[in-house]
Amino acid sequence: MSEQLLAAVDCGTNSVRLLVCRLTGGRLVEVDRRLHITRLGQGVDATGRFHPEALARTLAAMADFGAELDSLGVARRRVVATSAARDAANSGEFFAGVRDRIGVEAEIIPGEEEARLSYAGAVTALPDLAQPVLVMDIGGGSTELVSGRDGRVDRAVSLDIGSVRVRERFLPGDPPEAAQVEAARSHIDALLDGSGIEFAAVASWVGVGGTVTSLSALVQGLAVYDRSLVHGSVVDLAALDRLTGRLLGMPVAAVAALPTMVPGRADVLCAGALICARVGARLGGPLTVSEADILDGIVSELAGR
Repeated sequence: MSEQLLAAVDCGTNSVRLLVCRLTGGRLVEVDRRLHITRLGQGVDATGRFHPEALARTLAAMADFGAELDSLGVARRRVVATSAARDAANSGEFFAGVRDRIGVEAEIIPGEEEARLSYAGAVTALPDLAQPVLVMDIGGGSTELVSGRDGRVDRAVSLDIGSVRVRERFLPGDPPEAAQVEAARSHIDALLDGSGIEFAAVASWVGVGGTVTSLSALVQGLAVYDRSLVHGSVVDLAALDRLTGRLLGMPVAAVAALPTMVPGRADVLCAGALICARVGARLGGPLTVSEADILDGIVSELAGR
């Protein structure tokens, strides 16, 4: 029945994603999960506006999502928009397009709520974590950090360092030059040091989102992406640092040719890896990767859980 189906759409700076679940006997069962790399945030950091081509790509993906939701008969839907939509002067075009294609208003959520929803999705899917937990979500335009204990959020921050933003602003080279990498590293470090997160108190570090799942797949040497092998995987700091250095030294074409690489992520993965590595440098322990993230948190809230 349609009232048993719940859908969440997350529209980020680099990708738009859909999760549809069925609520059965108090349990959520995944029905469909989709992703399109649309780079909605293309040039927003420099111009303050959505590029027409980026907007067209994103709305085409929304049309795909809307058609699937209509086909399934999903009545309860929520669309959230994050960093790029917060920053764009012409966001009205985006909102009208989403409304026409999905049938509900997109919500620009604050970074703190984005972090809270990511935290809820991640910790529910990894129930045996040592406490307290730091959940990290590296997006295209921003990085969310949220710390908490036993499912309760203590602090959530959103920092203006994302894979697209850092790549466009600091790493124009292909591959980036050493001075560019150092400038990016210094900028990331300054924001992390001023974040107010007590890194030394963290017992478990969890990463969600496309950057960390891609890094896990590469560290594991997967020939084909496998969610079951990525979810719950552990990446140690030495392996993370080696991979970050490797990605920063590779041209985009070489990164794009790596196994499991999603089209549209190759040019920004080095920036995302650098952000991840700088967080890791403050924690000193391994990264646990979760396939459950903000989408799972949104659907859980729609279900009243």
